[in-house]
Amino acid sequence: MTAYRHLALLSVAAFSIVGAVVSGAQAADPIKGGTLIYLEQQAHTNLYPPAGGFYPNGGILNQITDKLTYQNPKTLEIEPWIAQSWEINAEATEYTFRLKPGVTFSDGTPVDAAAVAKNYDTFGLGNKELKQPVSEVVNNYDHSEVIDPLTVRFYFKKPSPGFLQGTSVIGSGLVSLKTLELPFEQLGDATKIIGSGPFVVESETLGKELSLKARDDYNWGPAKLEHQGRPYLDGIKYIITGEDSVRIGALLAGQADFIRQIQAYDEPQVEAQGFKIHAPSTRGINNSIVFRPDNPLVADVRVRQALLAATNRPEIVSTLFSKNYPVATSIIASTAIGYVDQSAKLGFDLEKAKALLDEAGFKPGADGIREKDGQKLVLTAYESLPQPQNKATLQLVAQQWGKVGVTLNVLAGDAGSRTVDDLDPLKTPVSPAMVGRADPDVIKSQYYPKNRDVLRQKGGASDKIKSFVDDKLNTLLEGIASEPDREKRLKTVADTQAYVLDQAYAIPIFEEPQAFAAAPYVEGVAFEAVGRPSFYSVWLNK
Repeated sequence: MTAYRHLALLSVAAFSIVGAVVSGAQAADPIKGGTLIYLEQQAHTNLYPPAGGFYPNGGILNQITDKLTYQNPKTLEIEPWIAQSWEINAEATEYTFRLKPGVTFSDGTPVDAAAVAKNYDTFGLGNKELKQPVSEVVNNYDHSEVIDPLTVRFYFKKPSPGFLQGTSVIGSGLVSLKTLELPFEQLGDATKIIGSGPFVVESETLGKELSLKARDDYNWGPAKLEHQGRPYLDGIKYIITGEDSVRIGALLAGQADFIRQIQAYDEPQVEAQGFKIHAPSTRGINNSIVFRPDNPLVADVRVRQALLAATNRPEIVSTLFSKNYPVATSIIASTAIGYVDQSAKLGFDLEKAKALLDEAGFKPGADGIREKDGQKLVLTAYESLPQPQNKATLQLVAQQWGKVGVTLNVLAGDAGSRTVDDLDPLKTPVSPAMVGRADPDVIKSQYYPKNRDVLRQKGGASDKIKSFVDDKLNTLLEGIASEPDREKRLKTVADTQAYVLDQAYAIPIFEEPQAFAAAPYVEGVAFEAVGRPSFYSVWLNK
C-alpha cells in the first residue's frame, strides 16, 4: 500500500487520536537524521524557477535551489548567499556580483559567473525556442557580462531598482546549464531540476509523491544563518494529500510531521493538542477581488465603487478566518515595503452602494436584481483553489452583493473552461487574485499588461468589446519598476495604491499568510520573506 493510499484511510479515524505525539525534551544540539513527512495540498506544476510563485512549486524549489542573495524575513534586508558581495551603479542599470568560490550544482558543475549569467539571461529575456517565459521579477533586462570566473555583471535598458531583491526570491533559484537546456514542458519533472541547494531530488511519482535527500557536501547556505553545512534532516518526503481532514488527521496521528494549507477553522483543534501553527505573511498583494472593466457591467467606475462599498470585509474575516488573517487596509499588506493605510477608501456602506448603482443607471427589477437597458447585473467568478477558503469567501461576497441587488455566480475552480474563460472579461468580469513578494515591484507584477494583467488590459478574448487600457495606471506601474530614487519610488507606490482603490479596480479583503501546522517535535522551521518553508535547518526532536 502506498503512503498516499494509506493516508487516505485516516480521514475519519485519526480524529479520535488525541495527544498521539508528545514533544520530547529539548536537546542541547540539533539531532541529525530522519525524514520529514510533509503533506502538500496540491501537486506541483512546473519547476522552471520563475514558475515558483505557485506555492507547491516554491515549496520544492526552496529546498533544491539557492539564490544569489538572501532576504532576511525579519528585517527584509538583502544579505549575501551565493553572491558574497555586490555593487550597484547610481542609476540602478548595472549590478555586479562577486560569487562565493567552490559552489557546485548537484551534477558537479560549478555555480560560476557563466552559469549565473546564463540563468539570468534566461530569466530576464526568456527562451522562445524552449518556451521558457520571462520572469516577472526581472524588469528592463538587457544582457549579462562575465567579468571573471567569479564575477558577473548585469545590464538593464533602464533603471531596475527591484532587481537586487529579485535575486533573492523563489523565482530566481539557480539551476544548472543542463536544466536550462530543457523545454519548459519537461520541467514539471522534478528529477530534471538540478540545483545547488541543500537537498536533491531522489525520486518522484508524478502527482503523488516526491522524495528529497540531503546533499552531504552542501556548505554554502546564506552567510548570516547560524546553521552552516549539511542539512540536519536526511530527507523530505512530500505526499500530495488534497483533503484537509486527511492532512490534519495524519498530523495528529503522528503519521505526518508538517502540513501546508491548514484552514482557519481547523486551527483551534490543532493548537489544543499541542501542535504548532505557522502563518508567515506573504507581504505582497493582498487577497482581493479584481474587476475586468472590459465587461460593460463593471465598466462604470460607479458600479465598481458600489460593489466595494457593498463588501463587508470585516464580516468575511471574522466569519471565515482567524487572527492570522488581518483585514486588508490597502491593496498590499501592512508588512509590505511602501505600504500606506487606505482604510478610508474601504468602508462598508450599503446605502452608498445603492446610491452609486442608481446613479450608474442600474435599477432594481421585479425580481430584485438590478438591471439597465434590459441587462441584469449578474456577474461571474471562478474560485481560486490555491487561496484559502476562496469558494466560501466568494459565496459570502455574493450574499453581501445580493443585498444591493447584484448577483455573483461562483463557479468551480477546477472547471475545464476556467483557464480560457478567465482570459475573457465577458465571461469572467470578477476574479480572485493575490501574489506574494516583499518588494514594490509586486504591484507591477499583478496589474501590468505584460505581467499577470489581472484587470485584463488589452486582454479581452472577445472582439465584441473595446479593449480596456489604463495609461495612467501603467505609467505608475512602470515608475515603480524603473525609479532608482528610493523616496520617489515609494511615492509612486503610495500613489498607485490610492489610484487602484479610487478606480475600484480591486477589493482587498485580507492579508494572506501561508498557513502550516507542525508536530511539536519539529524544530528549526524557517520561512523566506513571503512564506515558503525552508527545511535546511529543520530537525526532529524525538
